[in-house]
Amino acid sequence: MVGPAPFVDIGKKAKDLLTKDYNFDQKFTLSMLSSTGMGLTATGLKKDQIFFGDINTVYKSGNTTVDVKVDTYSNVSTKVTVNNAWPCSKAALSFRIPDHKSGKLDVQYLHPRAAIDSSIGLNPTPLLELSATIGSNELYLGGEVGFDTASASFTKYTAGINLNKPDFSAALLLTDKGQALKASYIHSVNPFTSVAAEMAHRFSTYENSFTIGSSHDVDPFTVVRTRFSDNGKVAMLCQREWRPKSLVTFSAEYDSKATNASPKMGLALALKP
Repeated sequence: MVGPAPFVDIGKKAKDLLTKDYNFDQKFTLSMLSSTGMGLTATGLKKDQIFFGDINTVYKSGNTTVDVKVDTYSNVSTKVTVNNAWPCSKAALSFRIPDHKSGKLDVQYLHPRAAIDSSIGLNPTPLLELSATIGSNELYLGGEVGFDTASASFTKYTAGINLNKPDFSAALLLTDKGQALKASYIHSVNPFTSVAAEMAHRFSTYENSFTIGSSHDVDPFTVVRTRFSDNGKVAMLCQREWRPKSLVTFSAEYDSKATNASPKMGLALALKP
């Protein structure tokens, strides 16, 4: 269905170019998918001298998907998603064990002229969240709001607008309860190169910040990205698809203001046999 994207996707294209796949630790991911609809993903992450890991199992049957994740601390996260529970909708029930207050119900409704997402916590004092966009796939605007029934206060309210064209995308967001304005832009210079920028202004302190970056496809299997922020941090990423759907990613970041600190480097390996 062609229509406006959910509110969470406003500015997502530029954000993905500037942040997606950057990793300054050691990460390993192994994914396997069977013909019966069962999928298994094992992930390991070494951060400093601490190792984190989890095993994620996904089972699909008809319109229903069951996702179960177990991490190294024996926490169990479960999510059950039902597509087309009624026309143009999706519902998801999620919870974590042993946290009995973590239950949450998410419902999404997509229409050619609108997209609505709602979330409610399944506990006596739930957190309520609602977001909506209206318009078309090319131009849409919307907002989101969060309300904590325990404190009877708003946790967030945000508004934004997004413009998509074949060669560029621009977004404007009023965030942090109206205290900050964020603008992002991504432009496809040619089929192989894209550039992006993200700028933010905070009204209370009059602070401005920005990040600019680029992405270049060296060949059909290799992409190189760069980014620079106003805080003096420069980062680079090189990702290679060395076999179908299997990626090796090298990331590096240098903080020009921390002259005594060593550059951060990370390696991520994702295997999909």
